[in-house]
Amino acid sequence: MTTGAIYPSLKGKTVLITGGGSGIGESIVRHFVAQGCKVGFLDIDRAASEALVADLAPTGTVQFEHCDLRDISALRASIDNIRTAFGPIEILVNNAAHDQRHKLEDVTPEYWDERIQVNLRHQFFAAQAVVPDMKASGSGVIINLGSISWMIGQGGMPAYSASKSAILGLTRSLSRDLGPFNIRVCSVVPGWIITQRQLDLWLTPEAEQELLARQCLKRRLMPADIAKPVLFFASDEASGCTNQSYIVDGGWV
Repeated sequence: MTTGAIYPSLKGKTVLITGGGSGIGESIVRHFVAQGCKVGFLDIDRAASEALVADLAPTGTVQFEHCDLRDISALRASIDNIRTAFGPIEILVNNAAHDQRHKLEDVTPEYWDERIQVNLRHQFFAAQAVVPDMKASGSGVIINLGSISWMIGQGGMPAYSASKSAILGLTRSLSRDLGPFNIRVCSVVPGWIITQRQLDLWLTPEAEQELLARQCLKRRLMPADIAKPVLFFASDEASGCTNQSYIVDGGWV
């Protein structure tokens, strides 16, 4: 991994990342560890997460908590464990999501509710859990990961797109409520980021041809393309930035 910019203001900070075991989340974990942060991350994939910890442990301070984010009690307990290990949470990155495709006619009320739990609900409750730490310290940063799926009118996953569009509203609402406490809230909005999951499931030659036709940049966007702006918004270099949603999509939207 190429580290890129180093932000002195991040060194020693306690960072919580949801969905940090693979894909974009893994890259975010790696980049914060490289900044000298104390990084706790939550994920449902135990094998991938433990492998990541084993890889990073010799060079940084990192802790994995196995957690199904649909279970809010488990989410809160996992955050408490990271707080006990590393101290008050200073930066929260709400990354976890699952872009499972689904047809309109197949969606049941139960499936709809479960997709909202996976892709939206935990972002609010993770923020709720760390805000007391941030208020006590007089500062903090919350970064919510969105998606351009709803902006481009992508079909085939209405519950996912609805969840991701709601993250814009959540970000703006939290930024207003938390600004008086010097807590900044922003959203980073990825385009089609080529993780291993995308390679395994969705990126056919035809899909990539369409992707490159729609993007201004004629290259694949990779997880590090998201991790780097997340670092910036978490750092003091972005101390005047809140209530913003920053799109990283190679110029698609």
